Amino acid sequence: MENNNLNKKVIPMTSVSSGKGQFVNRDLFCLPIQIVNVVFVGAKDDGKWVLIDAGMPGSADKIKQEAENIYGKNHPPEAIILTHGHFDHVGALIDLLKVWKVPVYAHLNELPYLTGKNNYPEPDPTVEGGLVAKISWMFPNEGIDLAEQVQPLPDDHSVPGLHGWKWMHTPGHSEGHISLFRESDRSLIAGDAFVNVRQDSLYKVMTQGQELTGPPRYLTTNWEAAKQSVLDLADLKPNLAITGHGYPIQGEQLTEGLAKLAKDFDSLAKPDYGKYVE
Repeated sequence: MENNNLNKKVIPMTSVSSGKGQFVNRDLFCLPIQIVNVVFVGAKDDGKWVLIDAGMPGSADKIKQEAENIYGKNHPPEAIILTHGHFDHVGALIDLLKVWKVPVYAHLNELPYLTGKNNYPEPDPTVEGGLVAKISWMFPNEGIDLAEQVQPLPDDHSVPGLHGWKWMHTPGHSEGHISLFRESDRSLIAGDAFVNVRQDSLYKVMTQGQELTGPPRYLTTNWEAAKQSVLDLADLKPNLAITGHGYPIQGEQLTEGLAKLAKDFDSLAKPDYGKYVE
């Protein structure tokens, strides 16, 4: 069950945005790595920052270099927060923790997959979707073992190291998936609760064609929970969202797109068939 060699796996997929990080506001930096985003929360002059998710296998050096470019050397994050533990969100974690001796936090329901107790359900290559869905059988589903380095997020929904942010349980894509929201400016870090690119389409993944849609189909196991999570996030009326895949989105494009996704989730996001589709 235990597998800490995930960081040695190479997933030969990338996109036009890979490596082109950007501050989307004063203290939110989105760094695309191949096909997934990691987020640095902290302004350049704040002196403190937090890493959200840990990217693809083999990406630790890129994450560390970008962090040094922004915050300087010898400035590790205060903490690493995981929206969930799928391979593309924890791929660099083991290597990062060899250098950054910092706590990792995740939802209690995600801990069995992060402490060597469980593997995730296998990806579903039979699900309705494009080429990425068809080749998803090759994606790792093994859990990793962080032992005591990972801790459950606080019960009061505060986010360690991030004043003003709250975490929300947004399951469906995984049991313990969370999203992060800051009320003061209505900023949302959505993880894979919804994404801004059709993640099952190879062409759209590579070109990063923007399309607000539900969680990646081939790894989502509870579609009723996924729908409710999108409804809950739409109720927040976020002004800015960084999703796990695709470009950051804000303003009317986000507000209208998320409202439509919530209203028409079954037709826009839920696949017509697949082993996890009821």
